[in-house]
Amino acid sequence: MCRGLESLPITCLERAKELRALFGSLLQKSDHSSCGQSRKTDKLRLNEVSEPLKWRESFEKLLSSQNGLCLFRAFLVSEFSEENISFYLACEDYRASKPSKLAAKAKKIYEEFICSDAPREVNLDHATKAITVENMQRPSPSCFNLAQAKIYTLMEKDCYPRFLKSSTYLDMTRKTG
Repeated sequence: MCRGLESLPITCLERAKELRALFGSLLQKSDHSSCGQSRKTDKLRLNEVSEPLKWRESFEKLLSSQNGLCLFRAFLVSEFSEENISFYLACEDYRASKPSKLAAKAKKIYEEFICSDAPREVNLDHATKAITVENMQRPSPSCFNLAQAKIYTLMEKDCYPRFLKSSTYLDMTRKTG
């Protein structure tokens, strides 16, 4: 769904709207729940509804939640910086690839996100780019670790705090909290 590299940004925006509607309807149901419902159902509903609150605990918790990742990605699309999460996810996919596919995937990631005229160039300093190019001479699962760590830190320090202050996230948490 929203996790794949092949998904279009509009899909994430649609998914973000669905998530808002889902969390809103779960809240309405729990506000008007009947006394006869089982505790198990109430607990499940509470866990689903409280999910957005957990995203503010850490950037890692946001990324580890499929719904959180999707909503964060939609936020980045709205801010014209979706290439950061796309690069991060491409590196995760690369790291899990079979050794026989590493060279081709490394080239694709480099051409899409790292080289100077990349269509979705991420903001990396010259030294990090040079190290990454050197690593690509002998592709291994750790080839993009430094570049990925830089982009992770950028998102964690810059994009994540803005996401937590965004109207989409705040509206969702006001309903849950």
